[in-house]
Amino acid sequence: MTRVRVLRLSDMIFLQKGSVMRRLVHALFSIALRLFFRRIETSHEERVPMEGAVIFVLNHPNGLIDPALIFCSLPRRVSFLAKSTLFRLPVIASLLRVVEALPLYRRVDAGEDVSQNLRTFVACRKLLRQGRCIALFPEGLSHSSTQLRPIKTGAARIALGALSGPEGAEFELKIVPVGLYYTSKTSFRSEALIRFGDELTVLPVELEADGEPPRAAVKELSQRIETALRGVTLNVESDEALEQVSKAEQLFSSIYESINMRQSLSEEFDLRRRFAAEMQAASGAEAKELRASIERYEAELATLGISTENLSLVEHSRWYVFRHFLLRSVLLLMLLPLALVGAVLHFPAYFFSNALAQAYREHGVDDIISTVKILAAIVLMPLTWLAVTLIAFLLWGWRISLITLPSVITCGYVAMRCVEELVDMAGWYRAVLVLVGRRHLFLRLLLERRRLHNAIRRRSH
Repeated sequence: MTRVRVLRLSDMIFLQKGSVMRRLVHALFSIALRLFFRRIETSHEERVPMEGAVIFVLNHPNGLIDPALIFCSLPRRVSFLAKSTLFRLPVIASLLRVVEALPLYRRVDAGEDVSQNLRTFVACRKLLRQGRCIALFPEGLSHSSTQLRPIKTGAARIALGALSGPEGAEFELKIVPVGLYYTSKTSFRSEALIRFGDELTVLPVELEADGEPPRAAVKELSQRIETALRGVTLNVESDEALEQVSKAEQLFSSIYESINMRQSLSEEFDLRRRFAAEMQAASGAEAKELRASIERYEAELATLGISTENLSLVEHSRWYVFRHFLLRSVLLLMLLPLALVGAVLHFPAYFFSNALAQAYREHGVDDIISTVKILAAIVLMPLTWLAVTLIAFLLWGWRISLITLPSVITCGYVAMRCVEELVDMAGWYRAVLVLVGRRHLFLRLLLERRRLHNAIRRRSH
């Protein structure tokens, strides 16, 4: 059974090792990630060796957010390979040095001398021989493709180079594939899954005259790495295929969900991988008709403003539903004043973070929307708190300003959670109205969901 852990902020903050400054940066990014993502899960974390040299190889869908997630979720001290152009940006360069990142020179970046990678590879091999960890992205760039891109040979060259020769004879090296999965990588309060794959054992080889591993050995290990990465990532042919897989999974899973229970991200990911494989293999009129039926069903639900999971309302008694909505509504009303204050005060920072992300969607060939959102929020949110505190000091004195700072932060958090609750409750509330006012329609949709669920299950087994 898949072992899943939901990361709490305390899990992320207190497990980091390294210098005081590194821990401060780690805490800052942990807070930012836990605010940006509604839920962060790890799957099969027990597969990560807690001692010895490890190379983590990851897919790269989400800019600097990808290394930040690994940096904040592992208790091990990890050094990253980051594109060299980032080291030219003053603030980011300082952060990269604090977290002990190493520059990677890419051909796709204009003016970069890729021969300097030899120095980076030497530094990586030195770290590994000390029993340290490094993490890199063999695809070479951050992208929005629906499938894994062809990987580069850097990971294999570093691993074989570290193990081979007289200096590498006395230690073991593992390569751990890591799949990163986002429910919506650019959306505030979306969700993220970090899935660890089975470790790959690397054996030493005889080096060439120039000190580099043989090309054949590099190619073979690179192919193993690519296969391992495909095993922990979701790969579909197109955006259209991804949307079809998502709708099929949501419909299939909704029958097991209710008002107060939903499946884990790991379960969602496994189902989507299964459905993607089935869809790729499926052909014929029956498969096309099933996809068309799901499309028509989802469109009908959309006109009602409900989702497939909202139909699970009938799993609860009327008294339970009434009590559930009453308690949540009363709580929201009690928190409404704080939420309104928090929303008004934080809206400018939220707006400008999104505006900057839309203005700077790419850095070179890399997608960086979420990166810009989080970095902007890290700057603009504290500035908001300090500005309000300063205004309170000027108007009412230092005593009031002392309680203004924590009050503003609290109001902002309350506003965020209240918006989530309102969005979540809206679908369930509309489902109640359909059940009460149009019962026959509701029951027909419920039966249709069961029929489609069974049809999906038959095709995926």
